[in-house]
Amino acid sequence: MNSGPTAERVHEALKRRIMGREFRPGDRLDPAVLAAPLSSSVTPVRDALHLLTGEGLVETRTGGGFHIPALDEPALKDLYDWSAELLTLSVHAWSRADTTILLPATPEARSIADRAGEIFLAIARRSANGEHQRAVDRLNARLHAARSVEPHVLGGVQEELAAIASAAARRERDTLRRLSTSYHRRRRRAAADIVRAVYRAA
Repeated sequence: MNSGPTAERVHEALKRRIMGREFRPGDRLDPAVLAAPLSSSVTPVRDALHLLTGEGLVETRTGGGFHIPALDEPALKDLYDWSAELLTLSVHAWSRADTTILLPATPEARSIADRAGEIFLAIARRSANGEHQRAVDRLNARLHAARSVEPHVLGGVQEELAAIASAAARRERDTLRRLSTSYHRRRRRAAADIVRAVYRAA
């Protein structure tokens, strides 16, 4: 059911558009321009943009206004490092009583970016600390654009994700940590090429 022009609805719509790379890094997001296509007034759009700023998907600048954050190699390396650290923390905090089976995502059903997000979020959900899940969920959104272009830069991405999902399903913590370390190191080394691919695809 349509909830009307609320900040929550507008927030979800804008988030989908940003993750779908409808805007280029550095683009200005003008609430007045965005309002009409979102069937909203300006105030809910501005509120939604403030929420997205808190999530790291939008930034405000000294001169005013909202923008899609620029992406550079150091920033992307930081995001990959944070992803690796969050996965390690999540696995370390897995509940001993949790016997949930994490099934590998079906390659045909989702994009690479969606598969990676689903697998990492499922791993974080097993953590006894709910903050891990919330942090991974937000990080998934911020890494979505980079993950979308990774197959253009790196080979064997689907196989990597399948191995991570399989290790998680079997609760093989040491194997999962090793695979996560390799996964994130490869992307860290390729960060410059991934950034270039993001801008070419934008």
